[in-house]
Amino acid sequence: MKDFMITTENTADLPDKYVLENELGIMALTYMIDGNVYDKDNSLPYKEFYDRIRNGSMPTTSQINPETAREKFQSIVDKGMDVLHISFSSGLSGSYNSARIAAEEMKEENPDARIIVVDSLCASLGQGLIVHKAVEMKKAGKTLDEIVKWLEENKLHICHMVAVDDLNHLYRGGRVSKSAAFIGTMINVKPLIHVNDEGKLIPIAKVRGRKKSLTALVDSMEAQMGSCREQNDIVFISHADCLEDAEFVAAQIRDRFGIEKFIIDFIGPVIGSHTGPGTVAVFFMGEKR
Repeated sequence: MKDFMITTENTADLPDKYVLENELGIMALTYMIDGNVYDKDNSLPYKEFYDRIRNGSMPTTSQINPETAREKFQSIVDKGMDVLHISFSSGLSGSYNSARIAAEEMKEENPDARIIVVDSLCASLGQGLIVHKAVEMKKAGKTLDEIVKWLEENKLHICHMVAVDDLNHLYRGGRVSKSAAFIGTMINVKPLIHVNDEGKLIPIAKVRGRKKSLTALVDSMEAQMGSCREQNDIVFISHADCLEDAEFVAAQIRDRFGIEKFIIDFIGPVIGSHTGPGTVAVFFMGEKR
């Protein structure tokens, strides 16, 4: 049976150690801040990135283009391997479409190679969680087709619950109105957002106060897990330079649900450009988003 490599983008926010240990292929979306463009080989330390935003810098991001995707896929195909690419949500970026175009273009020149592109409809460590599920299935000996079938059937069970500290970053991204951002900040309202079935980031609630918003993430998890509770042997939590808040959420999850395994890591600069510092997100399996 032909071997295959799992690839994804840096928007999955997976720790470097995890990527190396599991031999994942990574494509990098770029970001620009203070007039300089950064990628995976030339990135700011995450704390410095968030400090710059706190001091007024306004980063922008760029999607993967078909040429970049083709180059990555070709490097794997040249090793005699097939490719399973688990892409950043098409509802948030054109990167999925670029990967799909690259895979289609390569068919004629590489008729024996299989390059399957899955739209994860996920972001940050939600994308990381669905990649992790694929990695674990591959380790267990599942075939490429078996993994793809599971991904397509279960990707909408990957739940994203996000507490945002500053509404102004959502305003810049067009998620809330300017007046809502101003008033919300004045009265200490913290928005909760999630990724819907179209893979888009949608505000769903507002909570007064930071600690209450973090607790609301865990409340939402309890409401959404349902029959998927047993599938949550591990929970992923990402944060935008607020580790203590992420650990506070993990402690609540541990106390309330008995879950002991977590991956906690930074929200990388590509996603963090849009959420801003102080964001905490929880990713888990649930009955519905």
